[in-house]
Amino acid sequence: MKQVNRITATLLLTGLCYLTGYTQVKKGQFSERAQKTLDIIYEKYGHPSSQLLTEKYPFDENFKAEYLNNSEQAAQQKKYAYLWPFSGSFSAVNTLIKLPKGKAVYQKILDKRVLVGLREYRDESRKPTGYASYINSAPASDRFYDDNIWLGIDFTDSYIQTKKVVYLQHAKEIWTFIKSGEDDKLGGGIYWCEQKKESKNTCSNAPAAVFALKLFEATKEKDYLNEGRRLYEWTKAGLQDPTDKLYWDNIHLNGTIGKAKYSYNSGQMLQAAALLYKLTKEKKYLVDAQQLAVACLDYFFQSKNEQDFPVLKNSNLWFHAVMMRGYISLFEQDANRKYIDIFAKNLDMAWDRMRDGEGLFDVDWTLEKKNKSKWLLDQCAFVEMYGRLAKFGY
Repeated sequence: MKQVNRITATLLLTGLCYLTGYTQVKKGQFSERAQKTLDIIYEKYGHPSSQLLTEKYPFDENFKAEYLNNSEQAAQQKKYAYLWPFSGSFSAVNTLIKLPKGKAVYQKILDKRVLVGLREYRDESRKPTGYASYINSAPASDRFYDDNIWLGIDFTDSYIQTKKVVYLQHAKEIWTFIKSGEDDKLGGGIYWCEQKKESKNTCSNAPAAVFALKLFEATKEKDYLNEGRRLYEWTKAGLQDPTDKLYWDNIHLNGTIGKAKYSYNSGQMLQAAALLYKLTKEKKYLVDAQQLAVACLDYFFQSKNEQDFPVLKNSNLWFHAVMMRGYISLFEQDANRKYIDIFAKNLDMAWDRMRDGEGLFDVDWTLEKKNKSKWLLDQCAFVEMYGRLAKFGY
């Protein structure tokens, strides 16, 4: 009788798994997936004579980096990746350092590969020192505050994880550059681009708040906490849509608001709110974070699909990875696994159904469109997401 019951239970469970598609996430496999994907990135995008990476695989000599908002620079043929996609490899490797047994292996990769390559973008010719959008051996390129902020966050995370002082020194140097991008116009706020001080963007202010709060965690210097709180409040006051709590993209100096909504913008405000609650225990920040978590789920996921869980809408894949950082920071405060479970199910599906024969990912969550050309930053984003969720047992 017990044997029959066990068989019946097994059949019921098997049927349930079949009916619910990708709800049964394969526990404990995300670490292996992150590491395997990183290996493929270095195999496909790496250079034998440098620690730089290409931007597209296969290499596309006609590729134009439209995200630069500089047609002249975007049209130039580039042998190597721009800073933004290259920085994705920093975030990816940084995430793997935090995994069990990852510190020794991946800190070596960080020091010997990522940071050696990153030095090629470091621009000391313009003051304060910052990182340019392309390597220094090429003609001078624009410097973006948000590009530098992502690096500052990673350097700070590296310091918190390893206590290697040089990482904190780099983070503080970047913070000085970021502060040079703020003035009193519009009541404060950080510009997007040093060479085009035309708008103050959520993508340069929300992560700057996160950066400041992480610097406070690293140093216990209260000025950073105050800066993080101030930047958060400025962004919330000027760039939050009151109807749905999500965040618009930017505000121009004439007061015109660019009302596009991207997952990383709201995701960084979600993370900033969660960190502010963690550091101050002021309940209003937890409420902000939880409201924004619901809003992001409603807007950036599609619920009507063949799966029984919300699936990410097609957008910049790395934007979604940055949004996931916010959900993780919230989970660390309220212990609600709902949102990270949804991400885990999306990533489980992606592993099974969105990779090509070489192990690189497509980025169409509808599973309809395949692209031969694969962008470096998309692949790094998958490493980061698998690596971050591996910490929680996936």
